[in-house]
Amino acid sequence: MPQVLVAEDDVPLGNFLRRHLESESYNVKLVQDGELAAEAVTRDKYHLLILDLNMPKMDGLAVLHHVRPKQPQLPILVLTARTQVEDRVLSLDSGADDCMLKPFSFSELTARVRALLRRNPYLPGNPLQVGDLILDSREYRVERAGKRINLSAKEFALLEYLMRNAHQTVTRAMIMEHVWNMPFDNSTNLVDVYVKYVRDKVDNPEFSAPMIRTVRGVGYVISDN
Repeated sequence: MPQVLVAEDDVPLGNFLRRHLESESYNVKLVQDGELAAEAVTRDKYHLLILDLNMPKMDGLAVLHHVRPKQPQLPILVLTARTQVEDRVLSLDSGADDCMLKPFSFSELTARVRALLRRNPYLPGNPLQVGDLILDSREYRVERAGKRINLSAKEFALLEYLMRNAHQTVTRAMIMEHVWNMPFDNSTNLVDVYVKYVRDKVDNPEFSAPMIRTVRGVGYVISDN
């Protein structure tokens, strides 16, 4: 599932973009200032950055100058309300791959997102495999021992995150951050509930052996041994 970072300080617009992109099967993290955007791109792996130019703390152009040398292959789509052609030219010359003028139609934005992702060499192409479990993010398909497994969008994102970190323990906080884009809250068992949902489908008794293990007091690991 492609990982998209949306940097937009307009809260209603940011939530609109996140909600609709998630409905298109993208995993979306939303930040609301330029410093957080620059930190997120440096710390985590994303397949696309959607960046508003008018950001607090660090404006979009400064983010471009910070990010582009570190992530030369990362597709960046700039959103701007600035109507001057010179502003869009400056964005493109600063490292943006595409620009959209606000207001825009969501159908056009998603078409541009698809076009940028098609050119992204970092977008997962080959299916992930751990033992006899296969996850294909482009086909949105999971199967084990040749049998198709149907997962919800969040279950798929959770399994994909575990498989991308196969044989490594991931904490509940890491899962919450990467799958739900939220800080971990000890008062909720949301992660454990969804791990159980995935286990019920991936590790059910018809398959040879369980693959998802609990690391007590820490988190979870998926492996084939």
